[in-house]
Amino acid sequence: MHMNHRLPVFITDSHKCSYLENREARTAFVDPSIPITQGMASALNLQGFRRSGRYMYKTSCPACNACQPLRVLTNEFSPNKSQRRTLNNNQDLATRIISPNEITPAIYESYYSLYENYIHQRHVDGDMYPPSRDQFDSFIGELYDFSQIIEFKLGDELVMVALYDQLSDGLSAIYTFFDPTYGKRSLGAFAILWQIQLCRQLDLPYLYLGFWVAECNKMNYKYFYRPHEIFVEGRWQAELAD
Repeated sequence: MHMNHRLPVFITDSHKCSYLENREARTAFVDPSIPITQGMASALNLQGFRRSGRYMYKTSCPACNACQPLRVLTNEFSPNKSQRRTLNNNQDLATRIISPNEITPAIYESYYSLYENYIHQRHVDGDMYPPSRDQFDSFIGELYDFSQIIEFKLGDELVMVALYDQLSDGLSAIYTFFDPTYGKRSLGAFAILWQIQLCRQLDLPYLYLGFWVAECNKMNYKYFYRPHEIFVEGRWQAELAD
């Protein structure tokens, strides 16, 4: 056991890496029985931690540093041509931000239906397949009072849901799921761009996107939200453009 900000942090045994083939990984996580406040989550994010459900975690792999936490500098961000197209293509979507305590049984069912279809269509080869309600509850059921949900609708149809935590210096994008039928809209990218805009409205300098893994196609997309910083050797460092 190690200590970080006076919180007990545990290290798992080696396990199969979720991102890269033929690699072993280890994970450091804060004792999940400890209630996480906004201040604690903010401090842990600054140290490269990530939240999933009630777990605040980061990689702790002795022989590998492929997973690098990344945050977008929201005030300096300028969308590239593809990102501008994505913004334009989704101007017809209506958005609503709701808090966890506003989720009714009907809203829960609409979220789960969307999530279940998303996992079946997009992640049959991932750790989250097959989808289940218990698995889903680890996201929706473990939100904090500083967590928010963004609904994206096309008319009356729910097409995407994005979860985020509001921290002292930014937003942390937790998870996004959407209707794969609308693949041409690049909905996942639009959710990131929308959250960057929300950071600006809230005068928050960073959008935390979790781990960037250059060698993993499913995780490499984060690199194209620039300028950004990555957490390397215990500190956030600017990543220079090519």
